[in-house]
Amino acid sequence: MNSDAVLTIVMPVYNEESTIQTIVDMVLKRPEVGELVIVNDASKDKSWEKLQAFAGNPRVKLLNQEVNRGKGAALIRGFAEATKPFVMVQDADFEYSPDDYPVVLAPLLAGKADAVYGSRFMGTPGQVRFFRHEMGNKFLTFWSNFFSDIHLSDMETCYKAFRREVIQNLILVSERFGIEVELTAKLARSRKLRIWEVPISYAPRSYSEGKKIGWRDGFAALWHILRFNCFCSDAKSFKRPWEEVLPRLSAPEQK
Repeated sequence: MNSDAVLTIVMPVYNEESTIQTIVDMVLKRPEVGELVIVNDASKDKSWEKLQAFAGNPRVKLLNQEVNRGKGAALIRGFAEATKPFVMVQDADFEYSPDDYPVVLAPLLAGKADAVYGSRFMGTPGQVRFFRHEMGNKFLTFWSNFFSDIHLSDMETCYKAFRREVIQNLILVSERFGIEVELTAKLARSRKLRIWEVPISYAPRSYSEGKKIGWRDGFAALWHILRFNCFCSDAKSFKRPWEEVLPRLSAPEQK
């Protein structure tokens, strides 16, 4: 498959007026990006106003939520709008670099993966990180791994990419940051999807620079880990059986 323009980027936005135009420009410069779905989650600053600069771009789809509902709600809406073969999440700041798109896409393009996680903790060079925040991420990843029985190094990463038919077959309900736990739990629940991890770069920002996730979201994540791994059935996780979604699963085995 040709790697040009096969990727839909879903970008949730909330109060990112200082970075939004620059990060959108960075995303649109990537040859892999055929579509950018931006969901403004009722920003109180000038984010929506600044996004109007891209209103005439045929590769950009601007969606506005009148009431703030959270990152998860914005992603769920964006995933439903995706039309390209692969779908990936991009935050509206500079913590994650679009230059890493080829690395994340590679296992999908090679037909080896159905979902790919870009890990911040696989030994890549980069800016020194905040210790407590990183330990919090690793703590949540450990318990997510324990209950989902898959071994990730970075469950909370923003850079998650999927085959479009995979992400659109998940029943997602988390409206806030619990979406990261829910995605992981439901991908793992299938036991049929091939999940890869690849190393990515990361430039953390401080709360004074606009970082939004906090300790309350960490406690909520622990509940979501239990909720989506222990108290969620296949009927509440998947719209259709995976054999109907991915032809390779229903094809006869080659001998």
